[in-house]
Amino acid sequence: MAAQHVLGVIGVGKMGGALVRGLVRAGALPPEQVLLSDAEPGRADRLAHELGVRVAASNRDLASRSEFVLLAVKPSAIAGVVREIAGALGADHTLVSIAAGVPTGRLREWLGKAGPALVRVMPNTPALIGAGMFAVAASEVAPERIAVLERLLGALGRVVVVPEAMMDAVTGVSGSGPAYVFTLIEAMADAGVAAGLPRSLAQELAAQTVAGAARMVLETGEHPAALKDAVASPGGTTIAGLAELEARGFRAAVMAAVKAAARRSRELSES
Repeated sequence: MAAQHVLGVIGVGKMGGALVRGLVRAGALPPEQVLLSDAEPGRADRLAHELGVRVAASNRDLASRSEFVLLAVKPSAIAGVVREIAGALGADHTLVSIAAGVPTGRLREWLGKAGPALVRVMPNTPALIGAGMFAVAASEVAPERIAVLERLLGALGRVVVVPEAMMDAVTGVSGSGPAYVFTLIEAMADAGVAAGLPRSLAQELAAQTVAGAARMVLETGEHPAALKDAVASPGGTTIAGLAELEARGFRAAVMAAVKAAARRSRELSES
């Protein structure tokens, strides 16, 4: 049976729902080309009513009718869902998983057959506001299918295609990375309050400073160290602050956090 919908999404919680909203509102897909399914009663219906998309009768029904099937379920539930829809997937389907720590080899085991093309995607939470970072691993997928995915995900942020062997490191940097940045913003705001600023002003100053610095890295293409040096005048306030960060192990702590998250991702994929 030929696919009737471009995208079917199984699991429309926080991340799955955000991806659907972003794609439809950005005009990347017309609503009639999106099909939803969710284990929580009523959740898919509410999103369908909001966006004008469709709801499938079941996960298996969704899989049989969708060209791309996006799994946005918790890692603990993904094995059952894949086994449930395996019989409805053929070579003309592409199965896309955003589950952290679940390699495509495991998906193939659960499918129990050659079946669909498999893609693993690591998103991050800024995708909720259209500013996400998506890493796509799809080594055995036809270029035209990858191009469709890049177009769709590109409506919600930046997209890079990487070997699957890099996905644990990607998880440590960009998948878990927003939490490190939120912690930095919180710490900067707390320090501003301690120095006498109102909380709302301190938080706005900290958040916009991080957002602006990130844009400078992305848009200028300069090394972060060069941009840092441009701010740090001899004997000035910035170099005094940087000296404290170095003395307290800031850089080493961030590197350790990224490596710990990557290590945990490997552990999850091996369990």
